[in-house]
Amino acid sequence: MSSSETERPSGADSPAEPAAAALPAVAPQLRALRRQASLTLEAAARAAGLSPAHLSRLETGQRQPSLPMLLALARVYGTTVSELLGETVAERDSVIHAADMEPTAAGGWTYWQAGAPGRGMQALRVHVPHGSQGDIVRVHPGEEWLHVLRGRLRLRLGDTTHRLAAGDSAHFDSLTPHRIAAEDHDGVELLFVHTLLQSPTAALCLGPTPGGMS
Repeated sequence: MSSSETERPSGADSPAEPAAAALPAVAPQLRALRRQASLTLEAAARAAGLSPAHLSRLETGQRQPSLPMLLALARVYGTTVSELLGETVAERDSVIHAADMEPTAAGGWTYWQAGAPGRGMQALRVHVPHGSQGDIVRVHPGEEWLHVLRGRLRLRLGDTTHRLAAGDSAHFDSLTPHRIAAEDHDGVELLFVHTLLQSPTAALCLGPTPGGMS
């Protein structure tokens, strides 16, 4: 989940966001990954929601991609934003033991990292207390999948409200405005997977956190 981040990949040739210092290396990497995926410029651009002309400028270094564009292209090429940026990612553990999951509080929620950092998606176990952040509308690039482990969840997607019990799941596009709230006074516990850029989890997933993370 996220605080409002409404930029979408688009074919418009508007100025791109400033990004990390590693971005100059992204142009040849974009072209190499597209060719590796056996995609024409037109097919890759269409799948990423860009114009062929704009993608061509990205591949030749005439324009820098915004972060949502990087995310869209990473999905099309079946890779991660880190690989698009040419970053070398250190070896990561494939198994996360419960004893190694440290709880972190942010915005009234408590979450545990249930997946390795630096991946193209993040997995979390989240406890949402009753009355916490239920009025925050989140919109951001990516996909989300959640599974209710305990309690009851109220999930609003666009104009529709869904009520989920333990064992129920939801899978949706994160550009759909969404709200999450616990129905029970004891709160609700979720298993949560999302595809997001490599940014602080609390800022993107848990919404605004005045004063930072505790």
